[in-house]
Amino acid sequence: MTGARRSAGLVVVRQFGGQWRCLVLRAYRNWDLPKGTPEPGEQLLQTALRETAEETDLSVLTLPWGDEYRETEPYAKGKVARFYIALSTEGEASLPVSAELGRPEHHEFRWVSFATALKLLPPRFVPILRWAQSMAEGNPQKTPA
Repeated sequence: MTGARRSAGLVVVRQFGGQWRCLVLRAYRNWDLPKGTPEPGEQLLQTALRETAEETDLSVLTLPWGDEYRETEPYAKGKVARFYIALSTEGEASLPVSAELGRPEHHEFRWVSFATALKLLPPRFVPILRWAQSMAEGNPQKTPA
């Protein structure tokens, strides 16, 4: 997609007490998923993993669902965000200080159920979350990427 503004991120999932949870981040009043813009020459999956590590300190992530992804509809002047699903089984999430900002990029993180994530995140994330939930729970939706 030449000319389009791109970002890439992860739906980070983890089981707590046998229940799937996904990681959401809050900056001011806005809830989001870990994501960011690619550096020159960087593949979008690399961007998603790097940004998640920078924003949450979670660097030990696996991709048991492979490199499948879903993208948001264009928003904010045509930006499109691509999301992959990553499994986090170890390490504690935190909000590290951004070297550029001199403070953490986000104010809060939470491990929440998919139902809660659907309520917190903007509507553009609904298809992404529903897809991630179906994959995590072992009932993959057969929808085109």
